[in-house]
Amino acid sequence: MFDVDFTLARPGPDLGAEGYCRVGARYGLTLDASRYDEARRAAFETLERHPELDYDEGIWVLFTQRILEGMGGATYEAALELTRAWETAAHFELYDDVLDTLALLRARGLKIGLLSNRGGVLDEFVVHHALDVDAHLTSSAHGKAKPHATIFRRLLDSLAVAPEDAVMVGDTIEDDIDGARAIGMRAILLDRAGRHLGLERIESLRELPAALGFGER
Repeated sequence: MFDVDFTLARPGPDLGAEGYCRVGARYGLTLDASRYDEARRAAFETLERHPELDYDEGIWVLFTQRILEGMGGATYEAALELTRAWETAAHFELYDDVLDTLALLRARGLKIGLLSNRGGVLDEFVVHHALDVDAHLTSSAHGKAKPHATIFRRLLDSLAVAPEDAVMVGDTIEDDIDGARAIGMRAILLDRAGRHLGLERIESLRELPAALGFGER
């Protein structure tokens, strides 16, 4: 079971600093692209989850508004457009270790599922990026966000796999690793930047087959 954003795919230019500036300009905003990274970090520091882990698009619209404000100005309409742009498959690029790794796992007979806290559904994403997977689920489709136990269990049920026979791979400790372990799954942190020690972790998906005991690198 894989997380999607920053595990399999990263946002492309339309969801980066220049993309924010282009969208902002359509709403009369003059934004400073050089302030994007700092504004995004600051927005994360004030991001609050729904107390019951319900999916709430409004939380992400507010998050995006704060990024825009940090870049020089914001409107609700611009923030809403950018938030919903995360649902468009063409706005994302797969990491170069994804397709080969999925093919190796498939050749070993494993079932593959995608589990994401993004809005919308993943049908377009799977088709656009030619991903060979058995099932996928988003928090907006399910109603609860990771790390809520029910979103993991629902995807496992659709795969007909028990928690103890499944492995979660993701880049976020609280959402992916802690959430999966809480229901008895094994979990492997994808730590592409090499920031976390002391956890079961890999720095590339190319290391995953070996971590699963298959021997390939």
